[in-house]
Amino acid sequence: MKNHLRFAALCLALLLPLCARAQYDKDVFSFRGRTALQDGRLSEAVANFNILAQLDSTDYWTFFYRGIAKYNLGDIRGARADFSTAVRLNPVFTSGYHYRAITESRTGNYDAALRDLERAIELRPGSAGLYFTRGVTYFLSRQFERAVSDFDKYIRQEPKDPSSYLNRGASYLFLGDSLKALEDYNHAIKLDRFEPEGYIRRGSLKAARKQYDEALQDLDKAIELDSTLTLAYFNRALVRSENGDLKSAMKDLNTVLKYEPGNALTLYNRSLLSAQVGDYEGALADMDRVIAINPGNVLAYFNRAGFFIEMQRWDDALADYNKAIELYPDFAKAYMNRAYVELQMGMNRASKEDYRIARAKVAEYEKATAGGADFSDTTRKYSSLLALDADFARGGNFEDEMLRHRDVDINLKPLYRFAVVESRTIAGSYALEHRYENRLLDNFIASAPLPLTVANEPSAVPVTSAVLAEKVDDPFLKGVQAVGLKQYNTALQDFTDAIEADDNAPYAAYHKAFYLMNRGALRAEMIEFIASFESNVQTLTMDDKGNTRARVREQVSREYDYSEALADMEAAAAILPSLPYIQFNLGNLYCLSSRFVQAIDSYDKAIRLYPWMGSAYFNRGLVLIYLKDKEKGCIDLSRAGELGVDGAYDVISRYCDKDKEL
Repeated sequence: MKNHLRFAALCLALLLPLCARAQYDKDVFSFRGRTALQDGRLSEAVANFNILAQLDSTDYWTFFYRGIAKYNLGDIRGARADFSTAVRLNPVFTSGYHYRAITESRTGNYDAALRDLERAIELRPGSAGLYFTRGVTYFLSRQFERAVSDFDKYIRQEPKDPSSYLNRGASYLFLGDSLKALEDYNHAIKLDRFEPEGYIRRGSLKAARKQYDEALQDLDKAIELDSTLTLAYFNRALVRSENGDLKSAMKDLNTVLKYEPGNALTLYNRSLLSAQVGDYEGALADMDRVIAINPGNVLAYFNRAGFFIEMQRWDDALADYNKAIELYPDFAKAYMNRAYVELQMGMNRASKEDYRIARAKVAEYEKATAGGADFSDTTRKYSSLLALDADFARGGNFEDEMLRHRDVDINLKPLYRFAVVESRTIAGSYALEHRYENRLLDNFIASAPLPLTVANEPSAVPVTSAVLAEKVDDPFLKGVQAVGLKQYNTALQDFTDAIEADDNAPYAAYHKAFYLMNRGALRAEMIEFIASFESNVQTLTMDDKGNTRARVREQVSREYDYSEALADMEAAAAILPSLPYIQFNLGNLYCLSSRFVQAIDSYDKAIRLYPWMGSAYFNRGLVLIYLKDKEKGCIDLSRAGELGVDGAYDVISRYCDKDKEL
């Protein structure tokens, strides 16, 4: 079942009135939050529960509801933290343990999930849903017999829920009992003939039993019920390929990629199909993308080397076999094939040595026990299409290989700068929103003849042309107006005049940091403006592009020089190191200059100075994920979402939600 945890239904069941009645404000925010949660307005729900948590930090329902909202936004770590708070406040809160167990299971902490479920079952042994969730957790932790036992218990209480039969069937399949699995799939379809997942499961099982015509009927039915189901198209492509209908198989894979352009498993299989029909350029293009998405995919290098052999690109083939062997030193067939390439290149001694190693690896494999060094088996065909079957799910060294990786470029939240606004009314000045307060900054803004703000997305702040055209003598304010009018060169000169002015007024030396901050931000903005004409704005990418050699269609990418902008920002920080906006801007500029460790250090400083700077958590989270520290990065993104940063939950769903479904 795609959403086996069934949070939506549980949310509705648990939206009960709070027992304790408090002051009017608390009731208002509670009602708004629960209503938004019930209506699916999840970010709004989080915002209301944030305020409620500040009004009363002892109400476990507040954290529980906020955890549900975060969970449905894809923020699994943030939800886990809130459920933990709920059970800390109420140690006999069954739903708190149940839901925390679900988040632990989703992040792979199966032991912790099972402990929570044991506690929940102790508190409420008659709850069928607890056995369902524990069955899922047992399945994910590969304890299939226990999973079957728990699904049995659930089915005794809820015999008409098709999802339980689908999940028990999957458990039977991993136990090698395809007959019982088929019985469960049949029963699930009987209970709900309009649910496509049953047909997909049964079709895949029939395909594994080489009953291709029946498998196609099931997959056709699934697509008839839901024409957007990419898994049905994917599985039908595999069946059609087995039947020799490569044209139709290719059509199905193209449909998957229309809906999911970055689905690496589909790209991998389309690459192999392209090679089978002699389209090596197309095969290379797809395999290049697979490797860009997952540089550790040994089979992608192995098969791409085969394409290069067909094209007689011996140097490239040799490089890919080298990489495959580096990733998996026991890969006997890679040694065997590399020996052939070396022979073609006249490297006779190296070829003989690789052939000797390959034979030795095969001998080792033949002595190995079941489940041993599979990649030493030279009889296996590694160019066959990969399916979502038990062999692939076992994974071994390739557990996280291809599924759910995506090509995505994500922009950092932009730099902070002074900007003109329509009036001096401070937006978002409600006390619970934690507006940043700094006497030097506030006095500077208050004394300016134009209404100013400091923002990192000033374009979102409406301002009329009249305010931008108002006559002022101060060169800094003239520059701020010019930026608003997109007169960048004029603004640059105005900021320079302000910086170089001989000003003896009180605090003028500190104000210079403001001028440097704006000039640095403008210089960075000008670089991105110029780059936009080349469709090449530098962003923080998450797919490690550029790690592979011999890319068929290499994207042209230029490096941009942020040194002048960085020099301005560092000079501003030397004058006023306690201003979080400057530290944030330094983080961005270090990041854009590929100085990621320094970027993190600057974001750290910004957060210490202003703990409610959501954009700093957001950007630090992106950098941490890019540096492979996903756990910390996702926690930062969770905090950014909690603080209301736009887009935080979208990023969380792409990079932090590693749901392993049945």
